[in-house]
Amino acid sequence: MTHPLSLLAAAALLATPALATNGYFSDGYGTQHKGLAGAGAALPLSSLSTATNPAAAAFLGTELELDLALFNPNRDYDVTGNPSGDPGTFGLAPGKVDSGSRAFLEPSLGGNWRLTPDSAFNLTIYGNGGMNTNYKSPTFGVTPTGVNLIQIFVAPTYAFKVADGQAFGVTVLLAYQQFKAYGLGAFAPFSSDSAALSNNGNASATGLGLKVGYQGELGSRFRLGASYQTKTTFSDFRKYRGLFADQGNFDIPSTWTAGLALKASPNLTFALDLQRIKYSEVNSIANPLLPNLETASLGSSGGAGFGWRNITVVKLGAQWQAAPLWTLRAGYSAGDQPIPASEVLFNIVAPAVIEQHFAVGATRRVGKDWDASFALTRALSNSVTGPNPLEVPGQQTITLRMDEWELELGLAARF
Repeated sequence: MTHPLSLLAAAALLATPALATNGYFSDGYGTQHKGLAGAGAALPLSSLSTATNPAAAAFLGTELELDLALFNPNRDYDVTGNPSGDPGTFGLAPGKVDSGSRAFLEPSLGGNWRLTPDSAFNLTIYGNGGMNTNYKSPTFGVTPTGVNLIQIFVAPTYAFKVADGQAFGVTVLLAYQQFKAYGLGAFAPFSSDSAALSNNGNASATGLGLKVGYQGELGSRFRLGASYQTKTTFSDFRKYRGLFADQGNFDIPSTWTAGLALKASPNLTFALDLQRIKYSEVNSIANPLLPNLETASLGSSGGAGFGWRNITVVKLGAQWQAAPLWTLRAGYSAGDQPIPASEVLFNIVAPAVIEQHFAVGATRRVGKDWDASFALTRALSNSVTGPNPLEVPGQQTITLRMDEWELELGLAARF
């Protein structure tokens, strides 16, 4: 019989990222947490709970989980005003342009193995994403134009109880990412290496990070949870060293999450999480377009980036044991979006402007050892409008817009 660890490792080759997004971080991991709009840092709900808080593994039994999401992002940009045609300007064709690539299938997997009554080993495979566009109309004077970013984590975890109801966990993040860009040749005069700027196919990089977490009971009604993920350091995207600052560097920034859960009644639990994502730690993401484009070429140290800001996200979820076999969930999250109005030009290819998610979900027990779950997430439409910074002041404005739907199904088996 094939060992479950072997199945999980092989499935990593097929994994694609979960994309309902806070910037390009997923709003949540695991179907049950998705039904809470990503909340639950204090709740051990399933094998994939460790993607939010490694300590959750200590409160779970031996189980396997497979989730599959159908993701539908809708992205567009709208340029108002004609290009001036003045020397040294970078005008865009006016009009609204929609992005293609509107449907994605995204698996995630988790396994938890009880080692002793007070310790457990966990392995999860999941992803991030959100930087994906595919414009079939001329954007920077070329068709097609767009980017695609995939980030996958293979995350082994060890968790242990230090006292009754109190646990810590640590996860090693073995990360892989893939990126491609096309249609960006118009930026060649601004690049330190125009041959490594655009249309070079898929580039890949590997990285390493760490996540630590605590989860514990505070009396009979409250649970606390907290986790911290270090910056994940990657090898460079050498094929795009003329695009990303610091010669193709694209690390994943650190993030921390704190959560509180309240058992309001035997059948009703509320969860509240606060998450902070520090995009400012990665120059290729955080450096502004101007004045950096005037002082350093794209791809060089100090080169221009996407100008993303740090963001804070608040998540609130409710879980109700409606019947012995049914658990119902609902959630809402609200947060910053990372793109300032001054950075809309470069972010045409990465319009990650989502701020609000609404979610519902449910779990149905199937027999003694199986659970089937679903979660439906709606990310409300949001937009950011700002000037074209490389045009005559007041000549052109750019609006970025995005909304999302996601349906996720999950199946878990206990042993």
